[in-house]
Amino acid sequence: MKRRVVFMGTPDFSVPVLEALHAHHEVLAVYCQPPRPAGRGKKDRPSPVQARAEALGLPVRHPRSLKGANEQAGFAALGADLAVVVAYGLILPQAVLDAPARGCLNIHASLLPRWRGAAPIHRAIMAGDTETGVCIMQMEAGLDTGPVLLRRAIPIHDRETTAELHDRLSDLGAAAILEALERLEDLEPAPQPEAGVCYAHKIDKAEARVDFTRPAAEVARHINGLSPFPGAWVEVAGERLKLLRAGVVDGQGAPGTVLSGLRIACGSGAVEVLEAQREGKRPMQAQDLLRGLVLPERLL
Repeated sequence: MKRRVVFMGTPDFSVPVLEALHAHHEVLAVYCQPPRPAGRGKKDRPSPVQARAEALGLPVRHPRSLKGANEQAGFAALGADLAVVVAYGLILPQAVLDAPARGCLNIHASLLPRWRGAAPIHRAIMAGDTETGVCIMQMEAGLDTGPVLLRRAIPIHDRETTAELHDRLSDLGAAAILEALERLEDLEPAPQPEAGVCYAHKIDKAEARVDFTRPAAEVARHINGLSPFPGAWVEVAGERLKLLRAGVVDGQGAPGTVLSGLRIACGSGAVEVLEAQREGKRPMQAQDLLRGLVLPERLL
């Protein structure tokens, strides 16, 4: 059945979902965050969702808030069967949640109730989870607390970065929402259990510096989980060096000791950095980076 859908999303993660809905359903309007200043000239730049929606010829709305009566009336006037929300960035007032005939569905990139909140992909890798996925959730006023209609799980690969897992989950979310809309009348909303609730707090740049006194497995997950943004980092000769991929290897020494190449001792064991990025440079493989960078005996 073809549904009349309002789409609400903003970043790259949301784009495959928009494309899937456009291909299979009627997208009445696209809501996204307003253009933001970006680049050296600080000119307003549309979000990835706005750019893609305009390329598809879809009407775009980017209010700064949905709390006003006029915005809520305009949303309701679309007469949507439902709204699909993925990484939109604005809280939906109850009047907006209630406006579509079938309510609002959210695509969340975790296996709820684990990792509710802003950074579920980063936190899953950093915590050492071996599995994650997406949930199609009926939205309610709480933060990612609504009943789950559909869940799909995938493994987290060894040495996988947030960037790679982000792309896999984005594609999985697009497939899952199409399945959910096809089966909507048959799906039974399952309340989230109270056991296992945890929150994926927004990544703070202050937590990005690498602490080599931690066990090697934790250090590697920290590096991979913060790649590419904000990027885990160490300081080398006054320069901030971002570490973008790492794995656990054999080795021992005082924490931070450079054992060989980019193999670095940790509180227990060692990590090997496979990809890194110097300030103002592109990401490089470790062997390429070391041709132009002399490391100290120890990284602190």
